[in-house]
Amino acid sequence: MRIVVKVGTSTLAYPTGCLDIRHVEILVKTLSDLKNAGNEIVLVSSGAIGMGVGRLSLKERPKDMPTKQAAASVGQCELMYTYDRLFGEYNHIVGQILLTGEDFAYADRKRNFENTILRLLALGVIPVVNENDTIATEEISVGENDTLAAMVACSVDADLLVLLSDIDGLYTKDPHKCEDARLIPLVEQITPALVELAEGKGSSLGTGGMATKLHAAKIVMEHGVDMVIANGARPRKLYNIVEGEAVGTRFVGKEKL
Repeated sequence: MRIVVKVGTSTLAYPTGCLDIRHVEILVKTLSDLKNAGNEIVLVSSGAIGMGVGRLSLKERPKDMPTKQAAASVGQCELMYTYDRLFGEYNHIVGQILLTGEDFAYADRKRNFENTILRLLALGVIPVVNENDTIATEEISVGENDTLAAMVACSVDADLLVLLSDIDGLYTKDPHKCEDARLIPLVEQITPALVELAEGKGSSLGTGGMATKLHAAKIVMEHGVDMVIANGARPRKLYNIVEGEAVGTRFVGKEKL
C-alpha cells in the first residue's frame, strides 16, 4: 500500500513546544515497521512553528508573521534532524519537501513536485512533507496540513490517508461535553448534516479542526482514496488501520463504494 500519514503538532510536541520524545519514537518505529512490510510511506508533518517556539524559548506561540516564520525556520531544522536520526536507526532515509499553495496552483510546479515525490518513493525514501511556513503567507499558503495531506495523497495516488489528531474520530456530538456522544465509525458520503456537525457554533469539534478534516476527506474521497481519522496518542494503531480494522472514523473513497 501507498500510505500518507499526517501528524499534528499535538502528537509531536508538548504545549511547551518541546518534543514529545515517547510519541515520536513510537510513531517512527511503527512507520518504519510498516515500510519494512512493503508499504510506501509519506509523512506529512506539522510542528515546525511549535518546535521553533520551544527551541527559541519563546513564552508563547508568536502572533506576528515575521516571528512565526523565524520560529518555523528554526523548528523545521529541529524537526528534520529528529526524523533523520530516528528513521536512520531503522535504516530508512528521509527526504524533505516544503510546499506552498502556489506549488499546487501552477501546473508546472505541481508536476515538478509530483515527479520529485514519486522518484523519492521509487528510491525507497520516506518523504517528509510540510507547508513552507518560512515563506508562506495568507495569499500563498495551503492553509493547514489536513488539506495539504489530502492534496499530497491525491498527487501520489495513495491507497490510504491517515490523519493522526488529538481526538479519536468524528463524533455525533462533542465528546468533551456530551456523555452520549458516539463515535461514527464509517462515512460513505459527506452530507450537509456532517458538515454542520463539524462547523457548529460553540462546538470544540469545529475549533479543534474537524471542519478541516472533513474538507480533506471530501478531497480524497472524490479521488477514490480512503481516509481515517484516529488519535495520534496511540501511533501503534496504525497497524490496525492498515489492516482495515475499525479504528477511529474511516471515510470511504468513492470508487470503492
